[in-house]
Parts: sequence; structure tokens; C-alpha cells
Amino acid sequence: MIYLDNAATSYPKPPEVITAMTSFLTHVGVGIGRGSHGQALAANRMVYEARERIASLFHLSDSSRVIFTHSATESLNLAVTGLLRTGDHVVTSSMEHNALVRPLHRLSRQGVAVTKVPCHRDGFLDPRDVAAALRPETRLIALSHCSNVTGVIQPVAEIGLLARSRGIVFLLDAAQSAGHIPLDAAELSVDLLAAPGHKGLLGPPGSGFLSIAPGLELEPLLVGGTGGASSDPEQPLTSPERYESGTHNTPGIAGLSAGVDLLLTTGVKEIRRQEQFLTSLLLDGLRTIPGVTVHGPGAPERRVGVISLTLAGVDPSEVGFRLDREFAITVRVGLHCAPDAHRTMGTYPHGTIRVSPGFSSTEADIDLFLRALRTIAPR
Repeated sequence: MIYLDNAATSYPKPPEVITAMTSFLTHVGVGIGRGSHGQALAANRMVYEARERIASLFHLSDSSRVIFTHSATESLNLAVTGLLRTGDHVVTSSMEHNALVRPLHRLSRQGVAVTKVPCHRDGFLDPRDVAAALRPETRLIALSHCSNVTGVIQPVAEIGLLARSRGIVFLLDAAQSAGHIPLDAAELSVDLLAAPGHKGLLGPPGSGFLSIAPGLELEPLLVGGTGGASSDPEQPLTSPERYESGTHNTPGIAGLSAGVDLLLTTGVKEIRRQEQFLTSLLLDGLRTIPGVTVHGPGAPERRVGVISLTLAGVDPSEVGFRLDREFAITVRVGLHCAPDAHRTMGTYPHGTIRVSPGFSSTEADIDLFLRALRTIAPR
């Protein structure tokens, strides 16, 4: 199998991730904050180390503000529902994933005003359009760092400075950038950083995090047992306990920690260099196939390794089916949980064929994919 669906979930997982999860389940196997015995203390140390590694990778000043969740979706829900109240205004874009669109849509029915700034057809968001959308009551700017459809890298440094200058909270959805391109939360003026563990961070499904800037407090998404202050009916005010009720996914966190450690050792810049090389090969090869339209920026440096394409006269679902059945090549077809993005691009309702190489992809994988697509393309 040639796996080119890393924008959905990275695969295969590095051996270090599998070993870390197996070792934790074999030798520790318990939750955190639920005892003072040796195994509980070992779990506490592992989770603390995981927070520290994430803080190091993203240049976060306080690892206790790294909140573990089960996904970027949960992280985004915690961020927007924990912050926004009736009468607030939030600015977002027309390229967002449903993980952000749907929580904001629900809040819009509860009195939160939502402005979707239209992006260019390639998915690019102009910071001047963001500035024009701001109001006195704007509380939040919430955006994806990179589109999961076109792969476009948004000008988030400029938008972050805009938010900071106006006293507006900046939420960054790093689902397609974390682990793929260097990301310094402080440098980008990011207050809330949401990311999944199972994509570029190389961890297992069911893991993710939200980092919350010091001084910014949210209402928790869940309340309940935290392992401490058990006599108090009120949820703790300290972080991370305030936001992490219930039993942690400790095996998942162990795997995520190992994935982040691998990124720290390898260097995200090196990963970016390799993925950009593969993206260039893809773009160059696709230009030679009749009937192919590539959506998004043409320059590899303006995008991550997420490429959406359509084939004239052929439904994307048929292309995906044939790649899977005839060539054992895994891609993603359809709307990719981002219908607004496809409306922006002009590919709604059928969507696109999305190809996304990753950490383990090779030049040979790209070559075989291009050969298979030439076979499928109408002659």
C-alpha cells in the first residue's frame, strides 16, 4: 500500500510511538492524579514530560497551560465555547474545517456574531480583509494555519500582530501545520493553539492538545473528577486540572510524547524540507497529466504537503476508488469536512482528490501515484 492520506492521519506510526505506548501499558498502565504509589507517580512523570516536550516544540512559556484533549476538534470546542459569550463577535475565514465551523455556528444561535472573511480562490486570506471585518466587540480571531484542502499557508504572523494590537484573542487551528512547518506560538502572537496528536505530531488517534496563554482563562468544557481537591464541589481553578476532568488517555499521551520527541530530534525544518521536495515533485508531475487541475497555490513554499486536484470529466470518488482497488494507493476524496472551502474554490459539491505525503513518504511513492493517475486520466 502507498499511503498518501497524511492530512487525515499520519501513517505508518514511527516505531518509537508504538514502543512508548506498549511500554506504558505494560509497565505503568494507570491514570494520573489518582494515587501516590509508584505506578501513579510514573504516569504523572510521563504526562509532565509530554507537556514539556510540546511546550518546547511550539515555544510555549508554561507547560502547565498545555491541556490534553482527545482531538483538535475538542480543543477548538474548548477554546471557542470557553471564551465567547452572547454579544461577542468572532472573525474567521471561508476556508475553515467543520471542527471550527460547527462550534461557531452553534454559538451564532446563542447570540455570538460570526463573520466569515472570504478567501481568494486559492484559499489565501488577505490580512487587510481581516482588519476590515473587526468591530469594537470583536473578542476572537479564529483561523486555520494551513488549509486542509488547498494546503495554503496563511499569513498568520501578520494577523497575530493585528489581533495583539487590538487586544483580540487569537486562536490558531494547527491541525495541518503542527509537525509539518516550524511554529513558534509567541512569535506568531497566538493565544490559543489547537492541534491533534495523530497527524503531523505522529501520535495515535484520540490525542490532541490546546495551549492557553498565561492570563487567559476559559470556562471548562467538562467538569468532574481531577484527582485532587476532592472535597470541593467547585472545579479547580488551577491549570491543567481545571480543563482535564476524567481519566486521561495516558497510552495516547505516551505515544504523542514519543512522536513529539522524534520531531524535536529530527527537526521540523528538516521535515518541512523533505515534504516540500515531495510536494514539488507532485506539482511538477501533475502539470504533465492532461485534464488535471490543481487547486491552491502553485508555489510549494506557499503550501504544506496537501494537494487537491480534480480530473476533467471524472468524479473524484471514482478516481479514489480506482487508485485504491487497482493500485493500492490511499488518498482522500470529497469535501474533506470543509464545505465552505470548496465553495470558495469552486469545487462544491463534488469536492476534490486530496493527496498528502508525510513523514514516511518517498520519492518512489510520488512516482507510482503519478503513473497510476496517468492511467486513470481520460485519453
